[in-house]
Amino acid sequence: MSNYTVESCKVETSDGVKLHTRVFKPGEEGEEKKDDNLVIVLVHPYSVLGGCQGLLRGIASGLVEKGYKAVTFDMRGVGKSTGRASLTGFAEVKDVIAVCKWVCENLNTDKILLVGSSAGAPIAGSAVNEVEQVVGYVSLGYPFGMLASILFGRHHKAILQSPKSKLFVMGTCDGFTSVKQLKNKLSSASGRIETHLIEGVSHFQMEGPAYDAQMVNVISDFIASL
Repeated sequence: MSNYTVESCKVETSDGVKLHTRVFKPGEEGEEKKDDNLVIVLVHPYSVLGGCQGLLRGIASGLVEKGYKAVTFDMRGVGKSTGRASLTGFAEVKDVIAVCKWVCENLNTDKILLVGSSAGAPIAGSAVNEVEQVVGYVSLGYPFGMLASILFGRHHKAILQSPKSKLFVMGTCDGFTSVKQLKNKLSSASGRIETHLIEGVSHFQMEGPAYDAQMVNVISDFIASL
């Protein structure tokens, strides 16, 4: 039996949307808590293509078993959350900000690590500088490529210009972003930047459960360096 608890709650955004949210907390036994003041907020892939918080359960449970608190949520229009999903993800930035503020108020923290998966990466990236308590950012497969930029290009500036520490994780066979495109984008970025490339892995393959444990280890190593 896993040594952690999962609690469900509703978080209300500034425009009245109610978000179905899950809080993963370490148990009293098991691995020593790493940083009782840090909470990891995970932002799921593109709602329009079926993205939901359930896709991040494996990573969240892996992080909590390492002693961290983790939070997942369904963005607007997904699952039990109210509202409507947007095509470009700008309405969803309000969702990320609302969850981060709720975390600060209800989990007694002033340190948040934002982790965005696929389209959740640009959405989370646009929220990084909007929440003072965010101390770092992890992107899992940021869609920087030409076609994806039609939808998410206006998000790029916020994360690239943020002075906060950033980690970009990507498979070398990502169909949305090439390694060259990633390096070109990050060449002008501000602050401390790290990259972690997974050889021979595609975008959706990296999102799958087979890579959850690897994502947990990469995120944990990044936290240790903050």
